[in-house]
Amino acid sequence: MKKVFALLVSVVVLFIFLGLLPVHGEAEIYDNVIRLHVVANSDSDEDQTLKLKVRDAVLAAVSDIEKEYACENIEEAKLVIESHMEKIVCAAEESIYNEGYFYNVEVLLCEENYPTKNYEACAFPSGKYLSLQVKIGEARGENWWCVLFPPLCLSAASEATGSVEDALVNIGFTGEQYKIITDSDNVTYNVRFKILETFDEVFS
Repeated sequence: MKKVFALLVSVVVLFIFLGLLPVHGEAEIYDNVIRLHVVANSDSDEDQTLKLKVRDAVLAAVSDIEKEYACENIEEAKLVIESHMEKIVCAAEESIYNEGYFYNVEVLLCEENYPTKNYEACAFPSGKYLSLQVKIGEARGENWWCVLFPPLCLSAASEATGSVEDALVNIGFTGEQYKIITDSDNVTYNVRFKILETFDEVFS
């Protein structure tokens, strides 16, 4: 009963905040991003190093694909990734074998729950995102996350798009959405950020 009451209070407080603050499509942040999630075989130094090698191989493969098709939205990116999954898997497998390992690798495009994650220029709220999941071997090691689309975690992305803001705006992020994930010193946007996370936690 206490849990139900606490949930109802959370919902009421949430909607009070939503009523006080203008909404500018914050929830669409989840719907316009594809994350990359690489899981190492184990936490050994060797497997963690291998994880980064696989990460680089997958990013290089996806970068080549995105440059060829110039995806402008998440729907296009999803279709292109799905149709080139074999190439991505082969890139991951090749990087593993080149390092002298024989782990299996599983690559899936699925929805996953992510914690709040800060990057150099922006931060994304916790919640459920479409994710390219790469599981190496037994997949019991430490994770590595980034934003695959728009290509914020590609080393070549900044050269191709000019800036993080350009990359986000080019796929349909509004100026307000951009500020929510980049303006960490702004109290208003921090509140919206927390509202977005709370909304996802209550209704997921």
